[in-house]
Amino acid sequence: MIAKALTRRAMCVAASLAVTCGVLPLTAAAQDIKKGGTLVIGSTQSPRHLNGAVQSGLATALPSTQLFASPLRFDDKWNPQPYLAEKWSLAADGKSLTLNLRKDAVFHDGKPITSEDVAFSIMAIKANHPFTTMLGPVEKVETPDPHTAIIRMSVPHPAIVLAMSPALAPILPKHIYGDGKDLKTHPRNAENVVGSGPFKLTEFKPGQRIVMEKFDKFFLAGKPNLDKVIITLAPDGNSLMLGLERGDIQMLPYEASSVNLRRFKGNAKLDLTDKGYEGIGSINWLAFNLERKPLSDVKVRKAIATAIDKNFITKALMGGFATPVDGPIVPSSPFAVPDLVKYPLDLKKAAEMLDEAGYKAGAGGERFKLSIDYLPGADEQQKNVAEYLRSQLKKVGITLEVRASADFPAWAKRIAAHDFDLTMDTVFNWGDPVIGVHRTYLSTNIKPVIWTNTQSYANPKVDELLNQAGSLLDPVKRKAYYATFQKIVTDDVPLVFINLAPYHTVTTKRVGNVPVSIWGPASPLDEVYLK
Repeated sequence: MIAKALTRRAMCVAASLAVTCGVLPLTAAAQDIKKGGTLVIGSTQSPRHLNGAVQSGLATALPSTQLFASPLRFDDKWNPQPYLAEKWSLAADGKSLTLNLRKDAVFHDGKPITSEDVAFSIMAIKANHPFTTMLGPVEKVETPDPHTAIIRMSVPHPAIVLAMSPALAPILPKHIYGDGKDLKTHPRNAENVVGSGPFKLTEFKPGQRIVMEKFDKFFLAGKPNLDKVIITLAPDGNSLMLGLERGDIQMLPYEASSVNLRRFKGNAKLDLTDKGYEGIGSINWLAFNLERKPLSDVKVRKAIATAIDKNFITKALMGGFATPVDGPIVPSSPFAVPDLVKYPLDLKKAAEMLDEAGYKAGAGGERFKLSIDYLPGADEQQKNVAEYLRSQLKKVGITLEVRASADFPAWAKRIAAHDFDLTMDTVFNWGDPVIGVHRTYLSTNIKPVIWTNTQSYANPKVDELLNQAGSLLDPVKRKAYYATFQKIVTDDVPLVFINLAPYHTVTTKRVGNVPVSIWGPASPLDEVYLK
């Protein structure tokens, strides 16, 4: 077996990858780490439940990665590290991944973790997770012995190692979840949750708080450092900001407000970092419902794109912290290309395009009316942009009604049901296009599930390109397919790409070992401690 680390970008994994690694290094000397204490994390995103095997998104990932362990975890250089799997190897043909599990790991109820649990979980994720492309090629998981799981795939799968990450592959106890009940609505997703992560659930009050206590039999000796993690949930980010400044809250992940970031930078009691968000690759965008007229007309979508001033949005509305983006793959990815169809601001041209599409302005200047939704809890990236679009598109005769949702579940239900005209959204690349990009554009992924192809975008050529790219291990060949894909999608405009979300983790000075791996706060917090 060849010991070889993943390249700097996990999506460039070679077909011969076979890795055996040591444990994650501490970022502070062991003697400096204080044991015990309670870490309070603030979040505006309230999860519906805590099972990341059947639900994507940061709201679920934050608690799920504490409650459930995954086969692997990753450091800040995209290198895989052992977790539940102490060794692993990818076959030369890229069609099987062998996981050699620890023999000392148990679930929170004391039952041992075996290859049967891994097999059950991988197939459950494949069947239920909205990222259908993430494990799409997986055909079965073989269990030759209690501590060996072999994932078999129909085609080479370049993202399979990355897919074993904490937020993407939580290992569930088969003896609990294999009872025949629907996993998406299983009662143990939200109460009496049993995982094998560093913390176990003691309380979950939706919209209020999640309380997790140290798991004394966690398989990593001496971890976690903390006694308890509390996630305080509040739709109003201002209350969380004040709590952080008072010291009631010690960590605010996924902070993107320029006003708050500027204020936090001036506070000597706080630390800020933008590290830890390389994996998620967040893009803030405007999505169209292509099932509805007039948005089914590409000329109308192009006109709307041409009426939007991304520079104003990122500089004026976002204080210069955000940067414009023009394509579906984040610029930091090796698969991003500059050859995209772009839409520079031109209100006169936008109006002419609407005329050509047959939507002439009426007596009051109005051409048609639409509604726009937005993801609650991140006003600067979402609500403020929606309000800007309302005033901006009025200049070309489009009347927008801004619709608010009470909370994330209410918004997600509406968008998943395709009950919208336009919506703002922040969606992630999740490290490899197979995991986070394909799901938005494949016609086979048009589903009543949030963060799938809720735009109802269908282009056979795009389907072909993505399916081909997703079955290649050679990064050069993959990039060629993705280059053509990006050119087509930016010409079809199922979405208007607005900006990269400027996520930061803000902590009090008391927090040590702030999570800065590629998954940042969507990672187990077993290394975190309070000074």
